[in-house]
Amino acid sequence: MNSTPPDPADTVLSAVGDAPGPRRVSVGFIVALAVANFGIWIALLTPVIVTLQLKVVELVSDAAARPRALSVILVVGSVAGIVVNPIAGRLSDRTTSRFGMRRPWLLGGAVLLVIGAVMIGVSSGLGLAIAGWLVTMVGLNILLAVLTALVPDHVPERRRGLVSGMMGVGQALGGLIGAGLAFGLSQAPTLLPAFLVPALIAAVTIVIVLFVLKDRRITRAERPPLDLAAFFASFWVSPRRAPDFAWAWASRFLMFLGLATVINYQLYYLVAQLGFTEATATALVPAGTAAQTIAVILVSAIFAPLSDRIGRRKIFVTLAALVGVVGFTLMGFATALPMYFVAMALVGAAQGVYFSVDLALVTDVLPSRERDAGKDIGVFNLSNLIPQFVGPAIAPFFLAVPVLSVSGQANQNFTVLYMAGAVFAIASAITVLRVRGAR
Repeated sequence: MNSTPPDPADTVLSAVGDAPGPRRVSVGFIVALAVANFGIWIALLTPVIVTLQLKVVELVSDAAARPRALSVILVVGSVAGIVVNPIAGRLSDRTTSRFGMRRPWLLGGAVLLVIGAVMIGVSSGLGLAIAGWLVTMVGLNILLAVLTALVPDHVPERRRGLVSGMMGVGQALGGLIGAGLAFGLSQAPTLLPAFLVPALIAAVTIVIVLFVLKDRRITRAERPPLDLAAFFASFWVSPRRAPDFAWAWASRFLMFLGLATVINYQLYYLVAQLGFTEATATALVPAGTAAQTIAVILVSAIFAPLSDRIGRRKIFVTLAALVGVVGFTLMGFATALPMYFVAMALVGAAQGVYFSVDLALVTDVLPSRERDAGKDIGVFNLSNLIPQFVGPAIAPFFLAVPVLSVSGQANQNFTVLYMAGAVFAIASAITVLRVRGAR
């Protein structure tokens, strides 16, 4: 629970009967949390969707080598995230600062994010770009782990569907605004503004949270002694002891593995499969992302409160997976621009359904909500981060499969990539049905 009593002046959402855990949370805090999540995803998705691909074009002259170079950058960043996210969450659980458990980590993550963005923006070689993305991902994953831990810290169970939906919309809007920013800022003489501006937006939204957060505090006496062996062993959450958490983790991993196939290679997909020039494709990515984001917002607005009202989560994950299968399949066989936009909208609808419940689902089945929420959320965030590593690592194998095109185009191997995404979505639906501790 919060160590500071709620301010009577706050407008408060109450959740009578939720125990243990927080019983109410201010509207201002929920809004700040959603806005900060939005800022973080602007900083993360702007490079992933467009600007890293443009940076690779700038640094690598051989067009055939660019997807491999992009994969290297993404894999290095994802590995950094996989390591940092749960550790940052765990360390924040143990932080005894007078400023609170989470607040120092939010500030440090924002600083690292800005430094990494500058490194990428000024890089003139692939090595510095990789190092800059690594630093960026360290900062971003500190922010993701600690910000998400604020949900079980401060949000009552009956409001978690609402908050999950709002944060999901923030993620989708982050991609849309990021794509638009990237297109506009990429017209500058250098790509530095295209990397720096999204990072600064995220930093400002984090500062807002720092001011409104009534952070939890623990004393040195309450913090258990540091045992390094036990510290690292604690990151293993036994599927036997926490099967619901394990199945929820697997379901999210598979869903995000499918989504990674859409987000990471849009620019190259539009050039190779639909035949557009790089300049035209760069302009089309924001439009496709807009179709995706509008669908996310509309669907989340419907399903997030519905999930809280009926108290069910799993059925929505299953629905999201089925809609995603249709979107991935259409994407893989698209031969014209309208099909691309419809496919992106369907993928967005799947995201909207999924984002409306995924965070609520996992906070319902956390192994140790009161003591280790930051660590457990960090471990759960790996289900989003590892696909960013696995996706780019396996994508070249799918892309290399020779497939005959109905239209006669040479690079129809994107069909194999997106059909793999459809298979991952189906597997996500199957695994979530094994969760017993949530309806």
